[in-house]
Amino acid sequence: MEMRLEMTGDVAVITWNDNENRINLDSLGRLNEILDELEPREGPLAVVWTGTGKFFSNGLDVELFARDPSSMEPIIKLFDATMGRLLLFPAYTVSALNGHTFAGGALLSMTTDYRVMRSDRGYWCMNELDIGMVIPIEMNAVLKNRLPRATWIDAIMTARRFSATDALARGIVEEIAEESAVLPRALEVAAAMAGKDRAIIAYHKRQVYGDVARLVGFLPPV
Repeated sequence: MEMRLEMTGDVAVITWNDNENRINLDSLGRLNEILDELEPREGPLAVVWTGTGKFFSNGLDVELFARDPSSMEPIIKLFDATMGRLLLFPAYTVSALNGHTFAGGALLSMTTDYRVMRSDRGYWCMNELDIGMVIPIEMNAVLKNRLPRATWIDAIMTARRFSATDALARGIVEEIAEESAVLPRALEVAAAMAGKDRAIIAYHKRQVYGDVARLVGFLPPV
């Protein structure tokens, strides 16, 4: 499993390069290692997160769940807490959606402050209805917080595959771009925000996302 961190000026670029980029203990562990490295950094910082090839992320590792049902609970518990951590991360974050962004991958994209989606290929989709899985209340809280209400309902009730054009129109992403421009545009957005006061960003994020972060188990109950 490869998830690497590189610095481009004041922007940390996280590149996930593991075929479908499935969410499991390995990928979540590596992501949290990177966040551990970045969080205490002082001074300007913004973060861009992207995948490679066909997928940004194809969601939770359901094939592993089928082989080992006992793996589901610890993965989902860590996934929830990691979403809370990403929502509250003390720097501006941007996802460069290079390809398909499904289910858990779609949820991960919602934890960043800004999204740039590839315009010519790839869908954003919460496909749990099609694969016979419910969306737990904790995960739904992330979607409900980050999406326009009508889009949230449409996404979870129909398992609709949103193209880039649809995702932009429905408030799922902030921008769309051709494949070659997705990452450069994400870097441009992040660089413009890297010099902003990170303490204020962190404070504001707690006002916006604190209740959700608490629900998913990242913050203690008040």
